[in-house]
Amino acid sequence: MSSNPVAETVSSLMPRAKEELTALVAFKSVADFDQFPRSESVGAANWIAAALRAEGFQDVDLLDTPDGTQSVYGYLPGPEGAKTVLLYAHYDVQPPLDEAGWVTPPFELTERDGRWYGRGAADCKGGVLMHLLALRALKANGGVPVHVKVIAEGSEEQGTGGLERYAEQHPDLLSADTIVIGDAGNFRAGLPTVTSTLRGMTLVRVRVDTLEGNLHSGQFGGAAPDALAALIRVLDSLRAEDGSTTVDGLAADSRWEGLAYDEEQFRRDARVLDGVELIGSGSVADRIWARPAVTVLGIDCPPVVGATPSVQAGARALVSLRVPPGVDAAEATKLLQAHLEARTPWGARVGVEQIGQGQAFRADTTSPAYQAMADAMAVAYPGEEMQYAGQGGSIPLCNTLAALYPQAEILLIGLSEPEAQIHAVNESVSPEELERLSVAEALFLRNYAAS
Repeated sequence: MSSNPVAETVSSLMPRAKEELTALVAFKSVADFDQFPRSESVGAANWIAAALRAEGFQDVDLLDTPDGTQSVYGYLPGPEGAKTVLLYAHYDVQPPLDEAGWVTPPFELTERDGRWYGRGAADCKGGVLMHLLALRALKANGGVPVHVKVIAEGSEEQGTGGLERYAEQHPDLLSADTIVIGDAGNFRAGLPTVTSTLRGMTLVRVRVDTLEGNLHSGQFGGAAPDALAALIRVLDSLRAEDGSTTVDGLAADSRWEGLAYDEEQFRRDARVLDGVELIGSGSVADRIWARPAVTVLGIDCPPVVGATPSVQAGARALVSLRVPPGVDAAEATKLLQAHLEARTPWGARVGVEQIGQGQAFRADTTSPAYQAMADAMAVAYPGEEMQYAGQGGSIPLCNTLAALYPQAEILLIGLSEPEAQIHAVNESVSPEELERLSVAEALFLRNYAAS
């Protein structure tokens, strides 16, 4: 990174950032209060609120959102007449999954092989630190040249829409000239990238019932309808022979126009086992950024250990469907529900319950803020040009903000490059990416103020 005062300041702050990220990662802030104590999320929210107050933020508040979680808000006034920038991140995290699969404890930030490991290190507690580092660097080098609003969401990973509904009920709260969403990631480490599209999502729980109770498989198997087998069959109907997503009535042939994703690079990024084929058709970018993708997130059924010789009376699954820009998530939900109901075999009783939903997003990359970011990233990543990529994940708040503030420019950056392995075991963040992106954000705020 070329030497400049902002970069030097961020570099000097990195040891402190590691200590702070260690403290924030230690909170088991999973917004599923049936499995994780609410006090962990409350603790993380209070930590962020205290950090904002320490940086001079005013009106710092824990917002009680309609889904029963809290988002942290703060306002840092800038010079009179300056533009307003909203900085977003979320402090809730995914569950750790198989804790035995972690090399080091998931809620203890641990340095290994040049990376910092821990749940939320990249997605998205690291994003909170990125915003703090950028603001601290500006304060140490002439001051923050814009009004800054910070919002740290408490339930992004659950897709329950609490902050979206709160923003709609309080439309002035998050208004801004530009919004920086710190929950995306570079296409690869070291390649500065803004995310220009996000897929939307719908999340449903499907339950299949066939019997009043389990039956002995020796006595009744072969004629008694097995609910687990019926569920497996209906879930299988969501994929074509090549693995492409097939939901009746849902188009799945869109093409991605933009940054290409080499198939061999994708295999390495996704850690696909030797000899195992990728699924779907079209380019990799088509499949992950421009087309729908279904994933079975979980199935409730007897585990192998302790299983009995029984025909199952009922079974259920949690199913996620990602949809590209141009597809209405509510309509996709209806199509998915109709598909599941129509494809359930043997007259089995089926129920489909919507759990979460979020619309897809497409940014306007021709706006002045994108040029300000490109110039900033050129300094933070010498010799590299800012790239535009899609992201297969969803950030439902983006469309809510775009609808509430149609004149606002929205940029998506962040720490979730492929090596971060977000949502998986052994999630990590590159401290170099954290440093460079903090520099880029600080310089962006300066560039944008002058534009």
